[in-house]
This record gives sequence, structure tokens and C-alpha cells, in this order.
Amino acid sequence: MKRRDFLKAGAIAAAASAFNAPKMGAAEEGGVSVKRYTEIGKTGLKMSDISCGCGSLPSASLVLRAIDKGITYFDTAPDYGKSETYIGEAMKNIKRDKIILVSKFCTPLPYPSHLPLGTTKDQYIAAVDGSLSRLKTDYLDFVFVHAIGEVDKDKDKELKRLLDDNMLAAYDALKKAGKVKHLAVSSHGPTNMEDLLMAAVDSGHFEMIMPAFNFMKFPKIPDVLTEAKKKGVGVVAMKTLAGAKDMKLDFKGADFAQSAFKWTLKHPEVNGLIVTMKSVADIDNYLPASGQEFTAADERILNQYAHAHGSSYCRTGCGLCEGVCENGVEIAASLRYQMYFRDYGMEKRAMTSYAQLKNKAEACLTCTSATCAGACPYGLPVAEMLRDTHHTLTFNI
Repeated sequence: MKRRDFLKAGAIAAAASAFNAPKMGAAEEGGVSVKRYTEIGKTGLKMSDISCGCGSLPSASLVLRAIDKGITYFDTAPDYGKSETYIGEAMKNIKRDKIILVSKFCTPLPYPSHLPLGTTKDQYIAAVDGSLSRLKTDYLDFVFVHAIGEVDKDKDKELKRLLDDNMLAAYDALKKAGKVKHLAVSSHGPTNMEDLLMAAVDSGHFEMIMPAFNFMKFPKIPDVLTEAKKKGVGVVAMKTLAGAKDMKLDFKGADFAQSAFKWTLKHPEVNGLIVTMKSVADIDNYLPASGQEFTAADERILNQYAHAHGSSYCRTGCGLCEGVCENGVEIAASLRYQMYFRDYGMEKRAMTSYAQLKNKAEACLTCTSATCAGACPYGLPVAEMLRDTHHTLTFNI
């Protein structure tokens, strides 16, 4: 065995030993842990209210540490780097029925690699089989039609992707084979998010939706959430940190992330949320919000954050500026990848994803019309932000 493999195996074994050891739980030892579990719609599956987004998962040992803290829900995808592989490495030390594993109809190519309209039934099935192989498990609890509203600005085309007969036939076959239990859909826009998610809820095919939902955007999402609850469709929220801007604000010892989580979780339609966890420090920082009530102090913190960052945070599910650009620049996607780079610390993923856009912000460098200037209802300096985005995410310019 190579030295690096030996060291990695030792780290996983040590974490597994800690996970399986018959000792007091984290809460009893004075540490943080999950305090609330909620059923996802009518599926019978209960998730930790604050759960692990695995888009930047660094290791198998972090999965084991998260479970030790009470986290039960893990959101991954084939195009999240080595995320599925790391979870697979951890699976040998995990009782499968103690966690909820979800992945996406995607390929392992760089993000985003969502399966497009026109994908065959066999290709959908092969995508899930690939995920199961990497995850070292026999089944997924949920498989997602991922990022609806992102692949095409044409709502009708995205609606066809959402309800694709080949996808539904593949899901039926996978469910009968015991490889997938439930079907879900996610969306962070940038176009038609609310309408597409409402169509998913109304269709009767989906048992869970995952919208972008936070205290700074998406005024029509509550209508979708209300309908989802009425029909027994589960709701897991993402993008709850409203950009996760680098904050040099004085919250007087309080924590912005915890306040943002409590705001999202105060909505009874929301079963839980996922947030990217890249370290033990993230877990320890986020979980104190589990099971806690939203307070007036939390409201003040969110107002302070909104005042500081409201004019620089692109509500990427809004899409109201998308139709005004004469050059067809993919505005919301470009600014979302800039957010990944600047605020999320996902530099490689941001630059790789930006490079794949068909209509990047390069045109903004020489544009003089600035038709986007007044298109943002939140007053963002869109043209200036796009020029900065192109400089940040592109080499050799």
C-alpha cells in the first residue's frame, strides 16, 4: 500500500471508530448536534433540519463526523468533483438505513452536467448506476431532475425536461429495481423557477422539491411551498445564506449563518435545508441553529446583512434582467459562478463552469449600450459586476 493510501485509510478508520464507539453523544459532551428531525413530505424519511450539501466535500472522514453530529441527509451529484467517491469510501462504516442519500440525473463531467432534454431512458438509468457504483450503495433515497430553469431560458423546453417521458420511464424502472425510492426536482433559477416548481408539484410525479429560498429573494416561492405542503410534497431549501458574502460586520457575538437558517426553518412547509459543509468548523458553526426559534435578534442580524450586501447580491433566481441584454449574456449564471468563486471558495468549480457558458460576459467589456443598467429591480450595477466577473473567471485577458 502506498503511503498516502495508508494515511487516508487510517484517517477513515479513526473517524469510523469514533462514529461507532459506545460513548456519549456530542450534545451530552457539550458539543453541538442536530436537535430536530422532520419527515420529508409523505415519504416517511426523517431528515436533520440542517443537512450536508456535498458540493465541496473534502474527505470521507467529514461524512463520518457529520453523522456523528446527527446529520442524516447528504446531497451529492456526479458533477460535484469527488463527492460521491468520498461518500462511497465512508459507506463501509455507515449503516445504510441511518442516512438519506440523494444524487442527480447528471454525468461526472465538470459542473454543470445535467442530463439534457433528449436523453434516452438507458442514459438516465446509466447515470444512476454510475452514482450507485461510486457511492458504494444499492439505492438512492432520492434522485433529482437537477437545476430546472438553468439549462434553457425557454420555459416550454425546461418543462419538457422536467416531465420528460424517458426520464419518467427510467425512474419507474429504477424504482421497480429497488435502485431509487423517490423522485425530486431542484431549482435555483435563473429563469422560471417558481412556475417550473409549481408544475412539478402539480404533476404528481415528484415527492420533493428543492428551491433556492432565503430572506432576501423569491417573493413567489411561498406560494409554491404552500401548494407543496397541501399536496404532501417535501421541501428542502438551498441557497439559504443569501450569497454567503464575506462579512466584516459586527453582529455582537451572534452568527449570521445561524440566523439565516432559523429564518428558513421557521416556515412550516420547509422540512430542512442543505448547506455546503467543507470542514468540521462548518458543522460546528451551523448546527447550533438546529431546532432553535427565530428571534427578534435574528431579525436584526438579517436586516444588518441585507443593508450591507443588498446592493451587491444577485438574486440568481430572479432572472428579470435576462431578457434585456442585446448580446444574450447569461447574466444570472455568470454572477452565480462569481459568487461561487468570491464567496463560496469554489474557485476551480466556478472557473470551469463559467468556461462552459455559451454567452459569457466578454461582450460586456466593450458594450456601450448598458441596457442592463436599469433592469435589476434591486439596483445592482449589473454591467460593472459582469465585467468584473469576466476578469475574475477568465485566464489571459
